Amino acid sequence: MNTIRKNRRKQRGVRLLGDKAVGPTIIAGTKREIPTYELLNEEGLDQIEANANRILKEIGVEFRGDSEALALWQAAGADVQGERVRFDDGLVQSIIAKSSPSSFIQHGRNHKRSIMIGENNVVFAPAYGMPFVHDLDRGRRYGTLEDFSNLVKLTYQSPWLHHSGGTICEPVDQPVNKRHLDMVYAHLKYSDKPFMGSVTTPDRAEDSIEMTRIVFGSDFVSQNCVIMGNINMNSPLVYDYAMSGSLRAYARANQCPVIVPFILGGATGPVSMVAAVAQSIAEVMVGVALGQLERPGSPAVFGNFLTSVDLRSGSPTFGTPEPVLGSYAAAQIARRVGLPLRCSGAFTSSKVPDAQAMQESVTSLYTALLCGANFILHSAGWLEGALTIGYEKLLLDADYLGAAHIFLKGLDINSDTMAFNAFQEVGPGGHFFGCKHTLDNYESAFYQSGLSDVSSYENWVDAGQLNAAERATQLWKKQLQEYQAPPLEPAVDEELLEFMKRKKFELPDIWH
Repeated sequence: MNTIRKNRRKQRGVRLLGDKAVGPTIIAGTKREIPTYELLNEEGLDQIEANANRILKEIGVEFRGDSEALALWQAAGADVQGERVRFDDGLVQSIIAKSSPSSFIQHGRNHKRSIMIGENNVVFAPAYGMPFVHDLDRGRRYGTLEDFSNLVKLTYQSPWLHHSGGTICEPVDQPVNKRHLDMVYAHLKYSDKPFMGSVTTPDRAEDSIEMTRIVFGSDFVSQNCVIMGNINMNSPLVYDYAMSGSLRAYARANQCPVIVPFILGGATGPVSMVAAVAQSIAEVMVGVALGQLERPGSPAVFGNFLTSVDLRSGSPTFGTPEPVLGSYAAAQIARRVGLPLRCSGAFTSSKVPDAQAMQESVTSLYTALLCGANFILHSAGWLEGALTIGYEKLLLDADYLGAAHIFLKGLDINSDTMAFNAFQEVGPGGHFFGCKHTLDNYESAFYQSGLSDVSSYENWVDAGQLNAAERATQLWKKQLQEYQAPPLEPAVDEELLEFMKRKKFELPDIWH
């Protein structure tokens, strides 16, 4: 890259983050004005945290294939024996407390869409990581780059989804070692919301970050968070090089690793939920602390993923009561540690967007809302226990997130909401449909779903007797027809495409 281009990239962030708001309504996260649910008292939290510390001290965590991570831990005073690392009581907590921020801003390509991660802010992001996609017309099938782009566009058009997500689906029509370039490009091209990059290898994480430098400018990226990486532990108690190396790549660039165990009670964690919570805390804190050793002060998110399994078949189950309770406890520990919290949202085992799907999804989502989550991944689109993302499910969930925005605001108590003038006007035995207070507030008094049918039975029949999923089909097709891309400067687009072309040329295609 020549000197002129390098200098242009250093200054680009200021120019690209200007007032270029176009397209859908902008909601940059929503505030939680309701209290969080505190399940455990201090004694219970102390016991779980003590168990986590005992796991770290006596069992330890393995870092497989990452000599640099092992060297960082040895320099920090941990007990390193081969690839196993053990930690004295309080070591990882002290590293986190010293430098890890309790909140931070993730910047969007459109600065009006930048979001705060932490405090009482809540950010909704779509489902992540599914190899299959589903819609009512074509059924379940492997995802493609076209599907990926469509889902980014639909997420962009929803005001209730504040974040573009990451690997919304796996575009399996693209080579495994190159598809990350196309996915990051789709997020940058078809949306201007914050997004997540690749974590499948450290090199792909570096590519993702480098593409943000092209768009935002290298100086801006060095000082600000513009991309997240979703780091999944190999639970129980293992970081392989793909994850620890990617984690360190994000932290080194001052970007945000979201550290998430993958704990299935009875499979990758104990069937006892309090023990699973202790395991989760141990795994997360080690990952966050490693990022701080790599670059003190870099942002990180405390991730929580707890669920149960059907012990007869081994299949994960969702919307069950035990993980709900575990998530409340894990969230309380995250607040103790002082980190932003990621929880997962609209979970279901259902294969299609049916009653089971929405029942399980609402149960899981409300856990995240009430436990105090700041970043809620998988808020919309999840089907089949994370194997499938659904077009209709994405829109049905997003519509419900609109109602969640109202719920999180709580009750506004003032002279207008007390509506005493309305009681004076209507009096005993009257109705409030035509009174002044109703007329003044009717447009904003209640959340109006874009997909629920509240018409009479006769009108519903005349309109084709469509169920909610069928109405969602009509809506996503309409939204894709009406989609307009947010502006991206042609020179930036050209540089992104040049970077992708060069990176793809350097490597042979790998399909497995």
